[in-house]
Order: sequence, then C-alpha cells, then structure tokens
Amino acid sequence: LNDDQNSDSDSSRLSESTASSSDSEYSRQSFNSDSSSKPSSPASASPPKAVTFDELMAAAKNLSDLTLAHEIAVNANFCIKKEDLPQNSLAGRVKQIVHKAFWDVLESELNEDPPEYEHAIKLFEEIKEILLSFLTPGANRMQNQICEVLDTDLIRQQAEHNAVDIHGLANYIINTMGKLCAPIRDDDIKQLKATDNIVELLREIFRVLDLMKMDMANYTIQRLRPYLQHNLVDYERAKFQEILEETPSALDLTTEWIKESIEDELLPIPDESSSSPGADSSSKPTISPVLVLNNSYLKLLQWDYRKTIPETLITDEGRLQELKEKLNQLKIIACVCLITNNMVGPAIVDVPDFADELKRICVPLLEDMNKKTFDLKEALNAIGVQICNKVNRSLTERGLPTLNAEMQSNLMGQIAHIVEENNPISSLIDKRIQFFMRSLLALLSFQMRMPAMPGGLSVVQTEMELVGSQYASIVNFNKKVYGPFYASIFRKLLFPEMAVGKAETETVAN
Repeated sequence: LNDDQNSDSDSSRLSESTASSSDSEYSRQSFNSDSSSKPSSPASASPPKAVTFDELMAAAKNLSDLTLAHEIAVNANFCIKKEDLPQNSLAGRVKQIVHKAFWDVLESELNEDPPEYEHAIKLFEEIKEILLSFLTPGANRMQNQICEVLDTDLIRQQAEHNAVDIHGLANYIINTMGKLCAPIRDDDIKQLKATDNIVELLREIFRVLDLMKMDMANYTIQRLRPYLQHNLVDYERAKFQEILEETPSALDLTTEWIKESIEDELLPIPDESSSSPGADSSSKPTISPVLVLNNSYLKLLQWDYRKTIPETLITDEGRLQELKEKLNQLKIIACVCLITNNMVGPAIVDVPDFADELKRICVPLLEDMNKKTFDLKEALNAIGVQICNKVNRSLTERGLPTLNAEMQSNLMGQIAHIVEENNPISSLIDKRIQFFMRSLLALLSFQMRMPAMPGGLSVVQTEMELVGSQYASIVNFNKKVYGPFYASIFRKLLFPEMAVGKAETETVAN
C-alpha cells in the first residue's frame, strides 16, 4: 500500500468512455504489494531483541497498512466519505468561525481600492497544486497550461499593476475541473459556472475540489480491491511477519488467547476411570489443535470488546463485535418466542406465522440494543406488553379465552427476567447458539451447507445462518493467513522443550 504507481491508460472521467486527448486524463494510482518478496510463513523462533521507538512506530504503520488493505478487500462497501463536524459541537463552531473569518478577510481585501490580492494569490497557488495532482505524467500539455495560467509570479506582477483578471482565472479553473472531474460532479460544476460572487465562487471551488479528491481516492480503492482480494492471504501474512520482526511481542495476546483454550481443554473431567486404583495419573489427554483453535474463535462471540483483541484478529475486530451484538439480539428474540410458546402452549403454536409476528414485535424495540444509552429492561417490559396484546388478539380472533391477569403478569415477568444473570431460558438459548456456531466451525471450509438448527432457534434461523456464514468466512480466512503463526504458538505451548531446543540450535547456527 505504500508504493504508488501511476497509470496513464484510464479516462479522466472515471468512466468507461475514453478521452480524446491525453491531457484530460485523470490521475490514476494503484498500490503495489511487495509481498512476493516476503516470506509466506512466520520466521522461526529467535532470541528476543530490544525494540526501539522507531521500530515500534514502523510496526504501527505496518499494522495500519495491514488493517486498511484487509478492510478494502473484505468490505465491498468500504469507501472514503465526507464527514462534516456537527455544527453544535465545539470543533464544528471553531471551524465555522475560522473559515468565516478567512473568507471575510478575503472579501474585504478584494473590495479595497485598489484591490489587495495576496490572499487570493495563495488560494490560486493551492488550487494549482490540487489540479496538478489529478494529472497523469503523460498529460504534459495540460500540466504546462495549468502552470502558465496559474503562474503565481505572473499573477503577483499583474496585481502590482491592478491588472488581475480574477474572474477569468476562476473560469479557467472551473473549465479544467470539468475536464478532470467524475460525471457525478457535473451538476456541481454547473453551479460553479452560475455563481457570480468571486468570494463565494472560490469557496465553492475548494468544496468541489475536496469532493474530487474523495472521488479519486474511492476510484483508486475500486481498482485496488480485486488485486488485494487475489493476493490478500500472502500480503497479510508477509505484513504481519514484518510487524513481528519489528515488535517481537506482537503475538503475546494471541498466545494468551490460545493458551486459555488449551487450559480449558486440559481441565480434569472427573469420572470413574480416573479415580480407579490402576489409573495412570501421569497420562495427559490428547489435545486437538483444530478443536482448541475453534474454541478460541468461539470465545470471540462472547468477548468483552473493551479489552484488546488478539493481535491476529485486529483487522476483523469491528466485524466480530457486530456479529456478537447481532447474536445477542437474536438470543433475546429466541428467548421471548420460547417463553411465549411455553406459557400459552397449543393455543398459538399451530397458528401460521405467529412466531414471525412475535419476531416483528421484538426487532424494532431491540434495534438500538447495542447503544450505551439503551435500557434493555425497559425494552423487555415494552415487548412483554405488546406480546400479551398480540396473544390476546389472536386468541379472540379464534374464539378462545384470553389470558387472565395472572397469566399476563407471569408472561411479562418471565420476559423481563431474560436480562438477569444465569436466567435458565437465556442460558439454554445461549448454549444452543454456541452449539450451532461450534458445529459450523467443525464443517470443512469447502462444505457449502449449514448444520441443523438447534431447537428454539427456528424463529431466527434465517438470521442465524446469515450471521453464521459471515462468522465462518472470517474464521476460515483468518486460519489461512495466520495458520503458520498459530502452529508455531501451539508448538511452543504444547512442546516447550522442542521449541527451546530449536531456538538454541538456530542461535548457534546464526
């Protein structure tokens, strides 16, 4: 991502049409990975070294590049967006005041007799640099023309003789922008041509230039995505190897994450054979690295994301957190439906689409469930009220007796208690969700099928399968990239004597 390579074969319009002149070509940049020259597997164990500040900053930059490359490749909707500061925020007000002061000064200078052009000249110089940045190396004629028309020294000499054609310069800039912009900006260019006030015109020119820079970045991202998708495994592995070489502690959290799952696997399971007189107390249970690693991945669905995630999963932290939050929402919906079915029983179980109607009640009330300000207890109370109303309406429509006050109170109470720790219904649904996800990870990556949906989750089956496929995709890709690093960690944790011996041998050889 660090090496830029310009291409002069694309249209200046960011479209499939071809410009008639090379001078109107838009600047294109592609990012080239040097992963082909990097090792495709983690380096062998080596003695720890002291990390300097420069090395730490280099590792941080590598991590930033790695995260950006991963996001571009796996997120088809990733793009650069223009974000304005809220006007009622302190930063927004400061920005507004500073900008207004600048443009007010410019207006007052241009209204003087004779006009003062120093601020305007600086703006033209900045505009010239932006326009030149859009050109390809082959657009020599347009480059020369921009430099001649927006020659700062010439404009300054004209200003000394009060002979600056500021409107003519602005019109030239607008026409040049029209040749270089994406089609989506054509309306903005038309609005610029219809603006008479020179100060407002310059202000709008900078606004549209900012949009053009954003368009250029997003087009570059689109061009880059197929290349990254094709080479992402090797690129990420090589990039992480660079990070590990510069920061030897870059796998500490990952090692701890895997170590916890190994310790869970080694927990003694009391049975009759282990307590029998002839049992071999020195024997150790067989550890399956695949099973341990899958159990480690499952922990991410219940991870406290206020803590730092393992280093090898930082690129997918946001996606994993979203999946965890979505599963929490689906768990609540499944709990509500299970409680309602158990309470009301056969009177509603056989009603077509009744479970989906219960889900439609829950979804809007749980929409903001993952926001800090969300009150889950209040939402569950509201869900309980609406569920009771829905059940009673359904019973009335079929001529059946409605729920009495005690049954309604009991139903609402059980729904409200879902949020309590160790709630039996919540624990049951949570175990079934974990079982489904574990079954999903046990499938081979090439098996394009879903495991059977556990009981109680049928009402959210579609959503569970979508979340499951996204989760499995993240896990399978992560294994492809970081599998060699995980294998090295397993060797160190399960066979420390072999790892130490290997490291000492390599140290002597070096």
